[in-house]
Amino acid sequence: MLLSLAALLPLATADAQPARPAAADVEAVSLLGDTLRRPALAPAARARFEAQRDSARADLERRPDDADARIWYGRRTAYLGHYGQAIALFGQGIRRHPTDARFLRHRGHRWITVRRLDSAVADLEAAARLVRGTPDQVEPDGLPNARNVPTSTLQSNVFYHLGLAHYLRGDFARALDAYREAMAVSRNPDMQVATANWLYMTLRRLGRHAAADSVLVPIRRDMDVIENGAYHRLLLLYRGELPADSLLSPAVLADASAPLDPAVGYGVGNWHLCNGRAAEARRVFARVLAGGQWAAFGHVAAEAELARMRRR
Repeated sequence: MLLSLAALLPLATADAQPARPAAADVEAVSLLGDTLRRPALAPAARARFEAQRDSARADLERRPDDADARIWYGRRTAYLGHYGQAIALFGQGIRRHPTDARFLRHRGHRWITVRRLDSAVADLEAAARLVRGTPDQVEPDGLPNARNVPTSTLQSNVFYHLGLAHYLRGDFARALDAYREAMAVSRNPDMQVATANWLYMTLRRLGRHAAADSVLVPIRRDMDVIENGAYHRLLLLYRGELPADSLLSPAVLADASAPLDPAVGYGVGNWHLCNGRAAEARRVFARVLAGGQWAAFGHVAAEAELARMRRR
């Protein structure tokens, strides 16, 4: 039996939690109540990220009124897993540059990371009000893809993250509105497949199956996707062109306890859930959490699903 769950799911919110947990390396509390410590980084990556953060901080010290300098210091700080500090830096930027939607967009993203979903919605809705009707702008990558080609824009990121914040809260109707706005400003295959993935899942959760199927019509195997290959493969799964097992690595298939890639794992789990296989969905979501990549959107979404299942 196909599920239409929107009316059954309470909104998930973590805004009762403190923004800055007391322990030095604790950045958040999960939607399941677990302590989330700063992610470990490989030594080489940590050294590179620290050098980039220190350079960004020095640039901000030279140019304290420059919005770009403050944004990059915040972004580089977040890449090291210092999410609370990054949120504070973006907050300073909002106060100094109240009409610059970029600070609200980035703080909204990091509110999602630390599970402050109501705060994320507030910031991203404010950003959306600022960018509607204005020229869009390419958003430079802090972690460049294989071709060093930025694939997202300010507006696509504002509406994409706003849709995600609503989706994680279980407010699928508002998520739908945001994802439709995101799709309208998704101009390349990478943003199109990323947005289409969440838009499809949102429509399925609302029980709007024909509309969900229409999202899949433009999806082709030969799309020139640079970095969002996981979302592209999930869309081909939804179209019936790939089996679920083909999205998983041989190691994952061989070991039922092995953790899953968060994006792929959540998508497969949600596909099971929407097709009436709740027990299988729960198992897949648990494997996503076992991977420990708690800052990934698929991990947050798996948490949200398991939290709702626990309450039922």
